Amino acid sequence: MSLSPSPVRWTIQDVEALPENEWVHYEIIDGELFVTRAPHHRHQKIVGRIFAALDHWSVTHGLGEASIMPGLIFSDSDNVSPDVVWISDERIAQIQDEAGHFRGAPELVVEVLSPGKANEDRDRQAKLKLYSVQGVQEYWIVDPITQRLEMYRRDQAQLTLVATLLVGDAITSPLLPGFRHQIDSWFASRV
Repeated sequence: MSLSPSPVRWTIQDVEALPENEWVHYEIIDGELFVTRAPHHRHQKIVGRIFAALDHWSVTHGLGEASIMPGLIFSDSDNVSPDVVWISDERIAQIQDEAGHFRGAPELVVEVLSPGKANEDRDRQAKLKLYSVQGVQEYWIVDPITQRLEMYRRDQAQLTLVATLLVGDAITSPLLPGFRHQIDSWFASRV
């Protein structure tokens, strides 16, 4: 009887040994390596607008900060860089390491979908599961093509879909008291 070989489990050390390439982005989820190309300009524009809205609210209210593509290192085999996060000042003090990476879950994670089924599956399935397990309080999946935002919120031990917002809708969150933003402006070709 032959046993099938176990799949390769990638770790942070394995990724650090790969050659640096500014056009390639590596993430590890449950030991599986995900390799993506540098995002499209439109993707980055939407990420920047979401960050700007969260950053403006954060500066005004002084309760935490937004960050673009921070390293979230949950373990040797779970290491991702979401598009945007928001994290409270209290939580930053608990989980930020000396290198500026977060070794725990921020309260809010935002992923802007990149084209392609593999990218969509990673954000909608693998990352949703990872963020649920790690304790993220709220997860926004932003779809530039359909111009909608899916909001997942922690319900007991997992993230569940609580709202789907479309152009014309404003987003609010109990994590961000007083935050209200029209999502149309994130998708507009010119603002």
